[in-house]
Amino acid sequence: MKIRKNFLEGLEQKVYIHENKKEELILVAIPDIEWSYSFTYDAADIRNKLLLSLKVRVTEETAELVSRRILQWTREM
Repeated sequence: MKIRKNFLEGLEQKVYIHENKKEELILVAIPDIEWSYSFTYDAADIRNKLLLSLKVRVTEETAELVSRRILQWTREM
């Protein structure tokens, strides 16, 4: 599991990223906003799906930024 720090609206949030290589699955969770999402390696259009899921919890601008960061972090794994 990887833990990344995300700074939004003056607050530090921890982003937890777990990769299950056997099942080719990635789980991302941000406890501060009570949000989590899982997706497979070959999931289509994951950026938009992350964005839609995040918009339920945060503003659209924040969701856009966080979804980009999550994609970058998951590609590093």
